Amino acid sequence: MPPPPPRPRAWRCCWRRCWAAEGARGGPRRPLSSSSGQSTFDVAVVGAGIVGLASARELILRHPSLVFGVLEKEKELAFHQSGHNSGVIHSGIYYTPGSLKAKLCVEGAALCYEYCDQKGIPYKQCGKLIVATEQEEIPRLKALYERGLQNNVRGLKLIASKEIQAKEPYCRGLMALDSPYTGIVSYRQVAQAYAEDFQAAGGTVLTDFEVGNVEMATESPAGSKEGMKYPVVVRNSKGAEIRCRHLVSCAGLYSDRLSQISGCSPEPRIVPFRGDYLVLKPEKCYLVRGNIYPVPDPRFPFLGVHFTPRMDGSVWLGPNAVLAFKREGYRFCDFSGHDFMDAVAYRGLWKLVFKNFSYGMGEMYRACFLSAQVKQLQKFIPEVTVNDVLRGPAGVRAQALDGNGNLIDDFVFDGGSGDIGSHILHVRNAPSPAATSSLAIAKMIASEVERKFEL
Repeated sequence: MPPPPPRPRAWRCCWRRCWAAEGARGGPRRPLSSSSGQSTFDVAVVGAGIVGLASARELILRHPSLVFGVLEKEKELAFHQSGHNSGVIHSGIYYTPGSLKAKLCVEGAALCYEYCDQKGIPYKQCGKLIVATEQEEIPRLKALYERGLQNNVRGLKLIASKEIQAKEPYCRGLMALDSPYTGIVSYRQVAQAYAEDFQAAGGTVLTDFEVGNVEMATESPAGSKEGMKYPVVVRNSKGAEIRCRHLVSCAGLYSDRLSQISGCSPEPRIVPFRGDYLVLKPEKCYLVRGNIYPVPDPRFPFLGVHFTPRMDGSVWLGPNAVLAFKREGYRFCDFSGHDFMDAVAYRGLWKLVFKNFSYGMGEMYRACFLSAQVKQLQKFIPEVTVNDVLRGPAGVRAQALDGNGNLIDDFVFDGGSGDIGSHILHVRNAPSPAATSSLAIAKMIASEVERKFEL
């Protein structure tokens, strides 16, 4: 099939320029709300990722008479996992019927589209094909179709090879599961809109506030007439502090470390996995119209490489999944001795490695050799060559692991022990697709906050 004429130059933007511009836009920021460097809140939320911001927004909308704050260690919002993901609005196909993940994803996707329409946030409902390229994958694909139906995913249907090519002219496959309501969006833009809603309702966002310690107050703040109304003291790494009645931690990659401050169990442990993407050269983006995914193999812990169109018109290919040597390490050479030793000293990681040794070695090999990753992509689009791709951005996934090497696939809430534990709620694991499900997750977290703190 001959290639179509080149797309207009304005559309054919380079992913590097768009990625840098998106990162530079940042998000709404406010300084500490008092000249003394202290502030008081009824509830403070740690973490201005998409889950933390959605939860803060939901809480302030439910309780407008209370004072809420969000504490973020970076100078920008949604800077890490929320700003380094694929941007896919998932439909809820993969998850066990009746599970919390399935319910939250289906509900969250509907809420996400509705919210984007209300706020004028651009998105594309470009659909997704989960493509079987081998006969042995077809039974798994049909089982996935049945699972999606049980999860009430809209519009699902199985299609044959001719219909695959009608939707994706360059894609080859024996059968595919067509999910027309899967979409794409910039989740950083969505998170920024949550922050704007939160601030418009009277909430305060404190950036550049890295939580260093949380403890119970032993005395009232100097000059305060409110006594011990705000018993939780939160200090940042620069010595500034805020006080609050209750604290909600949505700390993502640092959720395990922050939770141990209040006496929580060290498990589940966060082990960072980096996902490296390739990017199609702009002149080759015509090869992909919508999301193209492989049939997941239940023997392996991750989905495998896929084709993901982006809102800027670029197309990402991947990701792989390799151990990151730094919790916020987006490059191969990023290294933290503390993070590395924390990961490799954990028995749960070694058990995961031994259970998936061949898979892990394959992922490392493909991370090093471009041709190996392209070979996987050619199963779906044979026309893709090494000359058509560039190395692209990366994301780091906060993967929660237990001591037996099992990936924690459900939500984990914790408080801790002692007096401080009764004032803190830790969201220790908010598994993928947390961005898609963020508004639904926020409702669940807000209800848990109300229950625990009797708001």
